[in-house]
Amino acid sequence: MTAETQVQGRTDVQGFLAEHAEKELLRLAVVGSVDDGKSTLIGRLLYECNGLFEDQVAAVKRASAGGEIDFSLFTDGLRAEREQGITIDVAYRYFSTKRRKVIVADTPGHLQYTRNMATGASTADAAVILVDARLGILPQTRRHAYIASLLGIPYLAVAINKMDLMDFDQAVYERLSTEFEAFARTLGFEQVRFFPISARTGDNITQPSARTPWHDGETLLGWLETLPHERRQEDAAFRFPVQYVLRPDLDYRGFAGQIVSGKVRLGDEVVVYPSKRRTHIASIDTFDGRLEEASAPASVTLRLTDEVDISRGDQIAHAEQPPRVLQDMEAMLVWFGEERLDTSRRYLVKHTSKYVPAHIEQVLWRKELEDLSEQPAPTLGLNDIAKVRLVCKRPVVCDPYRDNRRTGAFIVVDPLTNDTVAAGMILGGAGGQGAGEARSLVTASERRERLGQSGAVLLLTGTPEVRDAALRLERALFDLGRHAATVRGDAENALALAEAGLLAILYTPVPQARLVLREQLRGAGVPWLELEPSEDVDTQVKRVLDAQEKTP
Repeated sequence: MTAETQVQGRTDVQGFLAEHAEKELLRLAVVGSVDDGKSTLIGRLLYECNGLFEDQVAAVKRASAGGEIDFSLFTDGLRAEREQGITIDVAYRYFSTKRRKVIVADTPGHLQYTRNMATGASTADAAVILVDARLGILPQTRRHAYIASLLGIPYLAVAINKMDLMDFDQAVYERLSTEFEAFARTLGFEQVRFFPISARTGDNITQPSARTPWHDGETLLGWLETLPHERRQEDAAFRFPVQYVLRPDLDYRGFAGQIVSGKVRLGDEVVVYPSKRRTHIASIDTFDGRLEEASAPASVTLRLTDEVDISRGDQIAHAEQPPRVLQDMEAMLVWFGEERLDTSRRYLVKHTSKYVPAHIEQVLWRKELEDLSEQPAPTLGLNDIAKVRLVCKRPVVCDPYRDNRRTGAFIVVDPLTNDTVAAGMILGGAGGQGAGEARSLVTASERRERLGQSGAVLLLTGTPEVRDAALRLERALFDLGRHAATVRGDAENALALAEAGLLAILYTPVPQARLVLREQLRGAGVPWLELEPSEDVDTQVKRVLDAQEKTP
């Protein structure tokens, strides 16, 4: 091989990679009941779109014992899956066409693994649901379609499979299409498209079939190529859940995480939640250097112009597009746990990068998937789907799931076993609440206007003389016309006073209590400021008044 040929080969590869990188991405979930042919369909797509290696094809041909290729073997990789002929775990496969790249989630159809199906479909932009032409619309088919709609998937293809076993009877196809369309009309999909296919023989998958002259000729792959590509998150509201606080030396303090939606630029005004402290973006750092701007789904480290108390689980957002701060919320749950829901127990809610103690106060209704009716239910069992009222111990900075899939989703963890027992989608505040303050009929802005101040907690800890310092501060604030009260060691009481609009001076002479009180205040969604008892009262008052001016 000459040097010129080598250079030409490298150029061709680089050009191919550059062209591939520019292709639009579609995330696709394939769902359906047991033995509807999901794995076979995906195997067929991989085979006909050249998404397989030669040794994979050779191995499956050998396993097919010289007969027709068993396309399901390209995806069912676990030994248990091959032995039982079912899909157990979610398998992700990749192929590309001339126009786009496709990531396919092959999800389980067995009732026992509905939770795996919900996990696999949670990031999809479109879904294909298979229906066995011999068996028709099954309860599990309805369950999967409802979960797909619940997860916000906008586009659904209904593939009536195994039409070859029904002699491609048009009447069978139209009957099943009409039945499913009546069911899907209530689910809110943007588009539902029907295809008569045979995954085993390839009819209407990548090429039109001569055996369905009554079909309009569109293929499943052709439909996938015409869909809008992955839902873009750059134009959504900026959301940045903090994952780590980086402090490699005394001169650097950055907040690392992934931008889950929107974009951020140097100099942008942002608000840190739940403390609601305002600041600006001083730097956007990456491993390769500083950026002028960054957008979802980039992982970056943000540095701020002000010293703000931020920890893992806090969230940074633009001031003009605030998230919601909720403790009592209504949500949809898909119950994964083998043990039934116990409304008297405490669970953990994992939302973005934060764990919050919570309990499911009430099951408002359970969805009956046969007729989509809402049935009363005292508890939930495996694979049940329900609307619940969730009460969190600390505020959750979130968005409704319909507005933002990343900040509107959560999982429920059993703290005793560490098992994930449910996946949830936030609908909004319980009883129409919009923020942590909305549990009162008096709003924070009304309190500010009446009292001339914003409620906050002022923390003083660590010395025997701290009580005297707290009382002197209360007196000084009162003399300036501010409404203040002192509280010893009770964060809950101090927070209640702050929510009522007062300046609650929380003090304790016990140094060891400082970290506990900080943690309670940090997650409460109420402004708070830590003061040094050794400072003179004039300095303390100035810091309080400066913080009041910055409080929205």
